[in-house]
Amino acid sequence: MNQSSMKSIKIGIVGLGRLGKRYAENLKFNIRNAKLVAACSLQKEELEYAQNELGITHLFSDYGEMLKLPGLDAIFIVSSTDMHARQITEALKAGLHVFSEKPLAIRTTDCLEVEKVAGQYPNQLAVVGFVRRFDPSYRYAKDKVDAGAIGVPYLVRSQTVDKDTVADWQIQYVGKSGGIFHDFNVHDIDLARWFLNSDVSEVWSIGGAYKYPAFGDAGDADNVMSTCRFKNGTMAVINASRTAMHGHDTYTEVVGTLGTLRIGRPAAKNRVEIYDINGVRKECVETFWDRFEEAFLLMARDFIDCINNNRKPELEISDATQATIVAEAFTKSFKERSLIKINS
Repeated sequence: MNQSSMKSIKIGIVGLGRLGKRYAENLKFNIRNAKLVAACSLQKEELEYAQNELGITHLFSDYGEMLKLPGLDAIFIVSSTDMHARQITEALKAGLHVFSEKPLAIRTTDCLEVEKVAGQYPNQLAVVGFVRRFDPSYRYAKDKVDAGAIGVPYLVRSQTVDKDTVADWQIQYVGKSGGIFHDFNVHDIDLARWFLNSDVSEVWSIGGAYKYPAFGDAGDADNVMSTCRFKNGTMAVINASRTAMHGHDTYTEVVGTLGTLRIGRPAAKNRVEIYDINGVRKECVETFWDRFEEAFLLMARDFIDCINNNRKPELEISDATQATIVAEAFTKSFKERSLIKINS
């Protein structure tokens, strides 16, 4: 379809926190054929931001009321994790396309219910945002794997590591996010499944609240590591940290029978090397947004393009379910200190 003849997709967004604002700004200013017309939040200051900074006039504190807005085509969900499943379901039943930030849900049962509802609306998109699949470097690595450049892949090492400066902020959201495995490692789980082309069969997870005891008090951790065996016999080692001093350090390594691919190491801010009194160094990216800003934009553009061209996205809702299944198994293994077998 010619760009000029494409429909302008009218969008409502729920959740305008740290990440929600980024989504809203992309939808408002950076994506052709996307028209952000409504915003929903329980926070007065977030609605004021939508009105004053984005010029949105349709403002709601009730999500159900926003879904009734005439002419709405799609919803972007950037609310807390514990709200994703219900809000996706309600939007689908309202006749709308839906994009939700990851993860799909904290519990597998909720994921399966969303899958069931999505199956009843085959002409509507239900997409969960696993942004790393849209990062040009990860996409390039995937194409290399698929082309046989490293032979048969048999091991993935992957990590999500945040700079320590956001750890205090994260403590208050542990109850709503599902914890470190859901909040951090669903990305790494999805990547491992993507690169190894298989589902996880068993996991073992360890870790602790080594620097921030408050995470332990909440039944969570600030540093964890998990090992996985896949149904096709391949392996993955996945870790997460909330306490890095150097910056946001997302890194994935894919090992095959004929070679290895490394994505994101070092986690350099740019290609500049600094030579000074401290020695020789490269500065690190500070946040996930610094690292994946381009990927977030490409992901949202792809969603709008899928609607306009009646195209199915590469990542299906079942992929998001599988990520939650494994994250839930990681959490159970961590808490029970045992090997967990996955029967799905």
